[in-house]
Amino acid sequence: MKKIIFAFLLVFIAFANANAGNVFVAKYDYQADVKVFIVKYDYQADLLVYRVKYDYQASKKDALWYFTNYDYQSKVKIYYTDYDYQADLKIYFVDNDYQAKWVNKGKWCGMFL
Repeated sequence: MKKIIFAFLLVFIAFANANAGNVFVAKYDYQADVKVFIVKYDYQADLLVYRVKYDYQASKKDALWYFTNYDYQSKVKIYYTDYDYQADLKIYFVDNDYQAKWVNKGKWCGMFL
């Protein structure tokens, strides 16, 4: 139980001052700040994410993500898990930027701000 609380605090500290706009996909789970699982339907997600084309567009909102090529360019490193129970955050990629938002605010509200 102490390990879970400690891990949660580390994630919270990592995101307390970060803007999630620039995202890098880590190769291994231990390299990531957040483990992410992509769900099939939007109602299953904690966060609805829209991929932007340019990095300056990502800084406007948490749910607008720009994927960087290098980890040093990113604010957050994520790792895609194979199963939902392995993930810290469940996301769904939306087709339009106005659809991007937090669905489960109670779980992660303020983490990416």
